[in-house]
Amino acid sequence: MAVKKAKRIGVLTSGGDAPGLNAVVRAVVKAACGMGWEVLGIEDGFEGLLGEKSYRVLTAADVRGLLPRGGTILRTTNRGHFGGPRRMDVPPEQDPYHQAVRSIEELDLHGLITIGGEGTQRIALELYKMGAPVIGVPKTIDNDLAGTDRTFGFDTALLVATDAIDRLHTTAASHNRVMVLEVMGRHTGWIALHSGLAGGADIILIPEIPFDIELVANKVRERDASGSTFSIVVVAEGARPEDGTQLYVTGDRLGGVGNYVGRRLEELTGKETRVVVLGHIQRGGSPTPYDRLLSTRFGAAAVAAAANGVFGEMVSLRAQEIVTVPLAEATGHLKTVRPHSDLVRCGRSLGVSFGDE
Repeated sequence: MAVKKAKRIGVLTSGGDAPGLNAVVRAVVKAACGMGWEVLGIEDGFEGLLGEKSYRVLTAADVRGLLPRGGTILRTTNRGHFGGPRRMDVPPEQDPYHQAVRSIEELDLHGLITIGGEGTQRIALELYKMGAPVIGVPKTIDNDLAGTDRTFGFDTALLVATDAIDRLHTTAASHNRVMVLEVMGRHTGWIALHSGLAGGADIILIPEIPFDIELVANKVRERDASGSTFSIVVVAEGARPEDGTQLYVTGDRLGGVGNYVGRRLEELTGKETRVVVLGHIQRGGSPTPYDRLLSTRFGAAAVAAAANGVFGEMVSLRAQEIVTVPLAEATGHLKTVRPHSDLVRCGRSLGVSFGDE
């Protein structure tokens, strides 16, 4: 009697790194191996499916100790052959999407679990339309992916940003300074808003609410007049002036809004101002317990979806339950902060300025 061949699934990490990636990989491997399946870890994101395929078999032994470890053992990329819109004017043999689908078939994958943000899930959706059995897992520290209430990595980034605000408070108060903290948030202000409220910031500037630097300066002056001789400003990297556009360092790399705000506040108020840019510190290090748990739940749910033949969907957190939603629901637009949301209204009621009134 012929021996029944074990099913095989693949898993890859794509886009920017985030705390919790390894925890998802660990959960996928443990859940799949528990069913007698084989797991292939595709390296360097979707690039590992092109040319001489780059992958390795992952066993339960290979993922020991991964739960608290930051980064990704499979490596990742947000550039390469899949960057930007798909070109439809190239022959199939030169199309990375066709090559990826062919590789999935050649590797005999029952399913491919794609861990990443909006760009990653957009690629996964295109592959699914071409017949590939993909399941998405949402990841972004910005928490801006549609289709899910929360993404892993956000809680860890929030903890880092809030801790930085706490530390800046003491030096700001000691020197009567304005301290400006620039945090990540290219298109959305979730990190700035949550950490700003949790850390007791006086001014929060986010992409969804264009700011008037004169109104920001007025808030600093008002605090001085009331006896609060220091101010904490939290600004998302994608925040923009009311009469301007987002600031870029080079090409498509955002940066400089924190320095712009700091320089202008010093000019307008005469107060000594310092700027801190957190940058990639928010991405690194060990994930928080919340992110470890969410990552684990996502990974196990993705394997369960594959076992049930559910493809073309993304696992999602909805009202504290893990469900699946169509990949199309998670792509094409971002989950942004509503200017009149409860969080923004809460901040305004506490006297926080968003630079618009």
